[in-house]
Amino acid sequence: MKLLLIEDEPSVISLIQRSLSASGHEITVAMDGQSGLEMALRHAFDIIILDLMLPVINGMEVCRRLRNAQSITPILMLTALGTTENIVSGLDAGADDYMTKPFKLAELEARLRTLARRGKEPEKEKNQDLLVLGDLVLDKVTKTVKRKGQLIDLTATEFRLLEYLLNNTNRVLNRMEILENVWDINFNLGTNVVDVYINYLRKKINKDHPVKLIHTVFGMGYVIRETYEDPK
Repeated sequence: MKLLLIEDEPSVISLIQRSLSASGHEITVAMDGQSGLEMALRHAFDIIILDLMLPVINGMEVCRRLRNAQSITPILMLTALGTTENIVSGLDAGADDYMTKPFKLAELEARLRTLARRGKEPEKEKNQDLLVLGDLVLDKVTKTVKRKGQLIDLTATEFRLLEYLLNNTNRVLNRMEILENVWDINFNLGTNVVDVYINYLRKKINKDHPVKLIHTVFGMGYVIRETYEDPK
């Protein structure tokens, strides 16, 4: 699994890194709430391990902001504060599970496995109407699109185009495929409507974000994926 550990205690970081890396997991570490929040919004992780007491932004606020940004990544909260009030507050903020320090590494791994299964099965069914790529969320029921929690105004055609791209994340799509699936198989194939609408959508989705999502693959078509490259 790809895990994001947001923790500021070096001894805890070292312990968790050694244990989880030995189990084959990929660990990314952030040592304060602000950098952890930014990493969680910019990159895709299977689970976030989040300490409660953090510098800059505390774990409770990080959790709230992630959920307000429509992040559905499972969050396991870690803290030395194990009272019922603290646990309830953490779960109310959007955490999926809660562990108090000190903890056994075997229990931590068991909790992570449970969260991973939950994310693949019931949560997937629960959120089947959401298409998510990084901090971009498309809701097929409400017909809304948000990036970092900010609503993006799309036309009906732009929405259908983005939905088709997200259903084929990381796959390069040629113009014919896009025309047949977003417009109609009998649409005038000589038109540059795909290029025009890709540009419309790119301006709205990529604008003012360091991580670009919609890209041209020259001579082949278009693809939606996370990358820091900004193709011209």
